[in-house]
Amino acid sequence: MTDASTDAGTDSSHATLYSWRSSRTASIDQSTLLSQLSWGNGSAPSIPSVDDEQTETRSIPESIRSSTMSLDSSLYHFIQENGRTYHKYKEGRYFLPNDHAEQERLDLQHQLFTLAVGDRLHIAPIPESPRRVLDIATGTGIWAIEFATQHPESQVIGTDLSPIQPQLRLLTPSGSLPENCRFEIDDAEDEWTFSEPFDFIHGRALMSCFNDPAAVVQQAFDNLAPGGIMEFQDALFPMSYVGEPPTDSALYRWNEMMMEGVAKLGRSWSNVKNYHRYFEEAGFENIVEKRYYWPTSPWAKGDYFKTVAAYFQEDMIVGIEAMSLKVLGVLGMSPDEVREFVDDVKKDFRDINVHAYLTVTYIYGYKPEHPS
Repeated sequence: MTDASTDAGTDSSHATLYSWRSSRTASIDQSTLLSQLSWGNGSAPSIPSVDDEQTETRSIPESIRSSTMSLDSSLYHFIQENGRTYHKYKEGRYFLPNDHAEQERLDLQHQLFTLAVGDRLHIAPIPESPRRVLDIATGTGIWAIEFATQHPESQVIGTDLSPIQPQLRLLTPSGSLPENCRFEIDDAEDEWTFSEPFDFIHGRALMSCFNDPAAVVQQAFDNLAPGGIMEFQDALFPMSYVGEPPTDSALYRWNEMMMEGVAKLGRSWSNVKNYHRYFEEAGFENIVEKRYYWPTSPWAKGDYFKTVAAYFQEDMIVGIEAMSLKVLGVLGMSPDEVREFVDDVKKDFRDINVHAYLTVTYIYGYKPEHPS
């Protein structure tokens, strides 16, 4: 395993810049952003260090917080709780909402995952046009759409529990979905019944998704063609700190309580540390694991960390209440108590004296050409 890799510069797997994205970019333009995210002599960021001068920050403008996407609600069957909507299919399997606000956050999070690695959709050195590609837990489908647009000869399938994928949204320059991209409502923990194997399987932000992630990794391996590649991108909780952990802070308490609540729900937010073992036990070879670090605020030195922090902070400020309501609710907190507590946590996210960061792992491996 290595820290953020030297291969995180730009290449042909850049995230495509669609016209819709113009309303969702940060206050610095994309060409400036990419130049700022090139890490000087080619080395990549290690664990962030504290910026004692704090002379510059990054910000995300209001336009990124609101989009022009329209949704036909008559197509969806959801349940409502605490003023949010959740998936109806296999109700309760995934404890984050699926409403418009959450979809906005997921699309912002997509930008975070891509810009963190040099504006790329993946770090694995995949073939130029893999024939069949699967995106599990696809969310809004934005990764699958961008990949399909970049690789028109690939057939891309995205699966998810929630029918929120943008069949009706105008996300490509032509005003329609790529013909080589489709979505299916499915649970990746069910038995996989695809008729043909895949050449590339992608999964991202899966830590809240599965009761048995090792079994999902095994099914993915079994459904890859010989020589196929799988890449996961995921976060490792609880957060880490530069210096002594601020144990009296709301952010620290939130991390500890969320870990406890998630465990009560039968999940783990620390499975990422086991991903290498899951891949190995499933049969993957030549496994590569790289770690990146997302500061909670612009407390860290350098353009890279300040830019990543702007996106990560916004991602969490927008999403933390929703992810906390169900998880902290199982610890006995009422919705009002959760919201009051979360307000204090948000303050810590904005506090440059709280030197917290999230570790994010990108890992990929190959199915042997001649599996035993």
